[in-house]
Order: sequence, then C-alpha cells, then structure tokens
Amino acid sequence: MLTLRPARATDLPQITDIYAHAVRNGAASYEYDPPALDEMTARFMAITGAGFPYLVAQDDAHVLGYAYASHFRTRPAYRFMVEDSIYIAPGQQGKGLGTLLLGELLARCEASGFRQVIAVIGDAANNLPSARLHSIMGFIECGRIRNSGFKFNRWCDTLLMQRELGEDEPQR
Repeated sequence: MLTLRPARATDLPQITDIYAHAVRNGAASYEYDPPALDEMTARFMAITGAGFPYLVAQDDAHVLGYAYASHFRTRPAYRFMVEDSIYIAPGQQGKGLGTLLLGELLARCEASGFRQVIAVIGDAANNLPSARLHSIMGFIECGRIRNSGFKFNRWCDTLLMQRELGEDEPQR
C-alpha cells in the first residue's frame, strides 16, 4: 500500500540512496559527488527545522520517492516563495509518484502561507519528465539559464518554472 507522509530521520538512509543515484546518473542536480548520510541529515534538519514540508512516498517497507520545499532565497522579501525538489527511486519513475508527491507538497506549502513555488530544473534538455510533471501541476516556464551547469563533460541549461499558490494577497 502506498503512503504519503512527512519524512522522518529514519528515512534518511533510503533518501540518501535515492539522491546518490540521481547525482551519479543524471544532471538534475549539479552536484558531482553524492553527499554522505551525515550531510543529508544536516540538510534534512535545516529544512524541517525551518518549518518546510518534507514528504516521502513509501510502500510497506521502502521509500519510493521524496519531495520537499525550501528557501528559494533567504532574504526577507522572498519569505513567501519556496523552491521544490522531487526525487523518485530508480525503477519507480513513470508510476505517478511525482504527481502525488508534488500535489501534496503544493497543498502543504499553500496551507503554510507560501504564495509562489519555483522549480529549478537542471539539465533542461534531458530532464523532460520533470518539466512535464511541473507543467501538468500548473507551473509555467519563467526562465532559462543557458549553459549554467557543467556536468558529464557538457554544458546544461537550467529551466525555471513557477506556480502561484492561494488566491489572496500575502500578508505583509
């Protein structure tokens, strides 16, 4: 049975493995070396400690994917804007997990008072599933940074997509 729930520290070994696979095999992340569990734990603690949502999709025993929101920028004027991140385990892509995770993440971001979500999609030419997912979920392209990442001996573009949340003006 599939469950979506807030991530726990006990999920971090599996989350670390999912991210390590993404770092080693793709350019969605511009990191070259997968971070170790202690670094992923520090990142998790910083994100959840700041009150941002961090979710996992799991079956009975395995984390199949995860998603979280974090600061887009830390300056006060950006406090109503977040950046989303989604990673799906190898062999689990194309099964609707990204849609479920992103949908729940967006709902939690809106409930927390955020009004803008930015997707920063590395390797835009080859990361089409991420762009499609975000488009399906109501994101629009708002920019492209050409030749912004160098990974696997090639230059990669970064696609920026944006989605508004809520109907009201944010409180000032």
